[in-house]
Amino acid sequence: MGRGTGFGKTILFGEHFVVYGLPAVAAAFGKKTIAEVEDSEQLSFTDNRPQTPGYKERKRDEINRQLDLLLDYFKIPRDGGSISITLSGDLVCASGVGASAALAASIVRAISDHKNLGLSDEEVNDAAYKAEEAGSGTPSGIDNTCSVYGGFILFTKNLEGGPNDIKTLSVDKPLDIVMASSGITQTTKEVVDDVRRLRGENPTQYERIWSDYRALVDDGVEAIKEGNVERLGELMSGNQRLLAEMTLSCPQVEEIISAATSAGALGAKLTGTGRGGSVIALTPGEALQDKVSKAIEDKGYTTLKTSIGI
Repeated sequence: MGRGTGFGKTILFGEHFVVYGLPAVAAAFGKKTIAEVEDSEQLSFTDNRPQTPGYKERKRDEINRQLDLLLDYFKIPRDGGSISITLSGDLVCASGVGASAALAASIVRAISDHKNLGLSDEEVNDAAYKAEEAGSGTPSGIDNTCSVYGGFILFTKNLEGGPNDIKTLSVDKPLDIVMASSGITQTTKEVVDDVRRLRGENPTQYERIWSDYRALVDDGVEAIKEGNVERLGELMSGNQRLLAEMTLSCPQVEEIISAATSAGALGAKLTGTGRGGSVIALTPGEALQDKVSKAIEDKGYTTLKTSIGI
């Protein structure tokens, strides 16, 4: 039997911007998907991952496209001596946590382990990206990279098709956050395509948004390196305002953010696809984590207290 894991991820800066070649900052957090692969007479797939209600149904076609790509990639037959794939772990599937990337990374690692392929992290990342591409159409590559490598990364997509620029960011210690689920699952490809359409229809507005973001992410990287959590929180909230202007927020996301900041979070923003999905709030220290988590849960949302940059 082969076994593999993939980290959950969160994006501090750069949702959607990263698709256009702008830098983004992402971090792994302490929850992961586990894949186990065994020989089987017939292909089978069992998904025991915990989920936000409706996630797997909404993502069924995307998951099937990922699985088809990986079977072809590793030249695995569908019957007559195939494999069984079983997913588990403590990463709750929801929009914004890199669940599809964790699925891809964990399965690639499990197949490599099962077949004694000895794939490097770079090779795992390449295969996981191809699965993400099959699933969502136009991924940036940041989700799978974070899922495979962990830690903090500064990621810039190579729009010419060459290797992406990936730099690790050193921090003294992981950052405490509260992650909250809006309960809404979106299809990444649909939202990415809609933002592309809006950008084409409003070039002057979006060029100004792009310019504001470029300055913001540069400041964010310096804040992370310096451990300046107050500044980091301000910049996260600034990133959220830009995302909202791009129609990527929604009433549920705004309600979570309001509850978090009213309870003392240093900053909060959506993370991932948007128009639902997940929100992250910067909450250094256990006491603040508890306070912010309770404030969000009092509004009827589920939360996760964790650390990023592991």
